[in-house]
Amino acid sequence: MNYKIPLMLSPQPEGGYTVTSPVVPELVTEGETLEAALENARDALAAVVEAYADLGRSLPTNAQIIDQTSTIWLETVVATP
Repeated sequence: MNYKIPLMLSPQPEGGYTVTSPVVPELVTEGETLEAALENARDALAAVVEAYADLGRSLPTNAQIIDQTSTIWLETVVATP
């Protein structure tokens, strides 16, 4: 299953980013770079989905991408060197 989850990437004074989601409060991670933070967010989301399944919960319906053949609106961070 694919999910569309809004993420908040907050720069930290000591460097790196903290990642949270307003719709999945259990998703909290960090990374030293934007790329690392986004990769860690994928891993954190997988852990949350697994934990939700164990608890019999599901992510919000609008976060699930049901129709894999339809167009998906996606906003993402694109960093250039």
